[in-house]
Amino acid sequence: MDKVINNKNDLLEDYLYHLRAEKGLAVNTCGNYRRDLYKFEAFLQFKSENILGCSTADILAFILDEKKKGKSARTLARYIAALRGLYGYLLQEDKITVDPTVFVSTPKLEEKLPNVISENKLNEVISKECNHQQVLIQRDKAIIEVLYGSGLRVSELIRLSLNDISFNLGFIRCRGKGNKERIVPLGEPGVKVIEEYVSFSRQILFARNLKPTSLDRAVLFLNSKGRPLSRQGIWLILKKWAKKNNFDINVYPHILRHSFATHLLDNGADLRSVQEMLGHADISTTQIYTHLSRKRILEVFRKAHPRARQGGDKDGEKGYSTSDG
Repeated sequence: MDKVINNKNDLLEDYLYHLRAEKGLAVNTCGNYRRDLYKFEAFLQFKSENILGCSTADILAFILDEKKKGKSARTLARYIAALRGLYGYLLQEDKITVDPTVFVSTPKLEEKLPNVISENKLNEVISKECNHQQVLIQRDKAIIEVLYGSGLRVSELIRLSLNDISFNLGFIRCRGKGNKERIVPLGEPGVKVIEEYVSFSRQILFARNLKPTSLDRAVLFLNSKGRPLSRQGIWLILKKWAKKNNFDINVYPHILRHSFATHLLDNGADLRSVQEMLGHADISTTQIYTHLSRKRILEVFRKAHPRARQGGDKDGEKGYSTSDG
């Protein structure tokens, strides 16, 4: 059973509105929940059942059915999270008296450490002198400085306006998930590159837009036609930049955010500060970067310390005497 019912369910729509308007969840998160919950409703309808009459056995049967279709543990965990949220809401609204998700456990997830680009490689590439008279090259350098220098999500980057940059103080104001606003520092090199972009390249790009809207006038980063850049546009810019600079790793917008956080922690930043800069609501989301730092520390130890290798360092042992004298 793979069909998904398209008819709107008032209960589900009320809950989704609650997530958007009251909980402030991001549009993408709400979209995922919508698909998951309507898929679950379609499963129940196939069994001639409904959301309010659902039992724990029904939920387990749905999860098992999706597992047999090859869904990953991460996807199954997302389904369960969506259902827990829904039934918690229905219980709160007195639509049900028993929560059927109480005894449903979340599958254990394999911890996936994010990929990062080495600090030396990034600094080497970003520090290269570029031809600032080439409009798109100057713009692309400014984009990369912001993504790596401030750890912004690509969705936050494309929404930046000219008024969101404080050149004097070196800060960026951005709106993250759930439209929550935060202030993020931007280093001197980043400030300088953006100033150059705004005073030169952006003006040329904007002049190409013959019918600019108020959004076009305000947004910081423009495409070659003088309109706001899209997510896809940013992705293509990074792919081109990575190819030009011979990266041996897959480069995408979020890898610069991962690198930003990891390099901060590697160089002594505290976890709470990194959490604030990334805009994570829960510090546990940020803690994955500490695992990455520990992994790197362990690698350095194993390569560098003589007692990290089985049998010790044979050369080092020659300096010790076996006699008492």
